[in-house]
Amino acid sequence: MTVKNMVQAAVFMAFGVVLPIAFHMVGAAGPIFLPMHIPVLLAGLLLGPRLGLIVGVLTPILSSLTTGMPPLYPVMPMMAVELGLYGFTGGLLHKTLHLGVFPSLIGAMIAGRLGTALTLALFAESLGITVPPLTYVGYSVAKGMIGIVIQLACIPLLVRRLERFRQD
Repeated sequence: MTVKNMVQAAVFMAFGVVLPIAFHMVGAAGPIFLPMHIPVLLAGLLLGPRLGLIVGVLTPILSSLTTGMPPLYPVMPMMAVELGLYGFTGGLLHKTLHLGVFPSLIGAMIAGRLGTALTLALFAESLGITVPPLTYVGYSVAKGMIGIVIQLACIPLLVRRLERFRQD
């Protein structure tokens, strides 16, 4: 873990806080476009599992404490698990196991959603969620489909470009 990588992780966290603010300023709903997910997925794919996990867990916490988005309770804990798994799994698959960007991205998205379902299965009562975990995750995926399509279309291109930029 180099200073350069830690600074890049901090930049991804900053984008993860600022990007949702920008979306909300123009009236675009975060749960539809999923703007916080993009910097976290990029961090995992570019910086590896450890920094991807750190960026994924800390970004929703920082955003919640500084902007109120996501709401501190009950959404933020689920997002911290989901995004932490995005960053960790994306980094593990792409940087450690050397899978391509697209399969690593898909794997990260699946792992994050499964993490949300597991979090709900274990803590739904204390989080005040009465919907079955898979129903909740299914609804979240359906509501965020536009954001998921944007991620699948843009993140592989961004990773390829940023990987070249990081090598320069």
